[in-house]
Amino acid sequence: MTAAAAPGSPAPSPEPGGSAASTPHPAPGSVTGSPGSAPAAPGSATGSPGSAPTAAPAPWKGWAAVCAVALGIFCLITSELLPVGLLTPVGADLGVSDGTAGLMVTVPGLVAGFCAPLVTVGAGRLDRRLVLCVLIALTAAANLAAAVAPGFAVVLAARLLVGVSVGGFWAIAGGLAVRLVPERHVGRATALVFGGVPTASVLGVPAGTLLGELGGWRTAFAAVGALGLVTLTALVVLLPPLPPTRRITFPELPALFRENRAVRAGVAVTFLVVTGQFAAYTFVRPILQDVSGIDAGFVSTLLLGYGVAGVAGNFLAGARDAYRSLLVISGALAVILALIAVLPGAVAGTALLLAWGLAYGGVSVSVQGWMTKAVPAAAEAASSLMVAMFNLAIAAGALLGGLAVDGISAPAAPLGGAALMLMAAVTVRATALRRRPEHVD
Repeated sequence: MTAAAAPGSPAPSPEPGGSAASTPHPAPGSVTGSPGSAPAAPGSATGSPGSAPTAAPAPWKGWAAVCAVALGIFCLITSELLPVGLLTPVGADLGVSDGTAGLMVTVPGLVAGFCAPLVTVGAGRLDRRLVLCVLIALTAAANLAAAVAPGFAVVLAARLLVGVSVGGFWAIAGGLAVRLVPERHVGRATALVFGGVPTASVLGVPAGTLLGELGGWRTAFAAVGALGLVTLTALVVLLPPLPPTRRITFPELPALFRENRAVRAGVAVTFLVVTGQFAAYTFVRPILQDVSGIDAGFVSTLLLGYGVAGVAGNFLAGARDAYRSLLVISGALAVILALIAVLPGAVAGTALLLAWGLAYGGVSVSVQGWMTKAVPAAAEAASSLMVAMFNLAIAAGALLGGLAVDGISAPAAPLGGAALMLMAAVTVRATALRRRPEHVD
């Protein structure tokens, strides 16, 4: 008798002590049949018994579809984070304070956290291609509306729509790679999809900020709206029909959390890692200046290097076992955050910041791989729980970091983050040990 395979392992098996909610089924997009039967074409739905087989599409079509989804993630994350570089001009133009303008970032994150499971359940039996297209169209419309908004209330309403799109798109798109490319390429394809997250930080947000400086903040929002229309076209042209493999109900989400150890652990690890990350990263500028002694003029350049390292970390982690990746990532981040809080010197600060970016870059793709492998038959439901926790943890991390900085000192934020990372590493390790296969003679 064997226990359930860890996320990232070749094939799932029943989880010890699990119930029907955690019983494995064929992965979405896979085909059932006798051993040695031909695999289903990437992107095709499993047919009914006796249905005629469909011809496999050209391999490039699956990868083109993956690239379209990755562009969607890039567009959404760019849209979510765009106001970071535009808070002051938006506030000045619309007559609100910088703190109030900051709601343009806070609100979409909170809305995304709540909407990830809501959109996943609400999508019901709708074709996932249609759902993704609608969500991207909503993002394009929201940014174009913000670009012509007469007041801050309209901008904030538009940002609510961005939150809905981010939560729903991420929850659904995260598990699509298995339906678009052959199984042996799923890890790389998932890494490519989530490559849109760090790339948005490296390219999307700086480009939007530059456009805002050159043509005004309205131009930046209009440009992201136009990017949304381009992305919508790519999804319509390149994404194949993706009928739902199963219908998800609201009672299933808490049941999945209760009855599947791997899902519970994955949600817990997501909370610990992301909260620890944003408790520290939200205050990275004062940390670099006060502890590392780095001049304020170089911080932006170093953060660009952090983003580039994050892109590399995403692809390094993408093709690897999710358990091992998260164990290494959380352990490394625990050490890095502890050191950057106490180790003075510009050289040390720079090296630690780049290592920080490299390690954290693999988080999104690794937790997605964890959840997908934990319950292949309910990948969307598991992803929605992870995405909800991910976005809520961003807000929690910023809050905890702020309390630490205001109540103690700037170095207290990364030290608190390091403690949470250590707890995440212990959780990953304990989960791996608990799920070690058991053999019977």
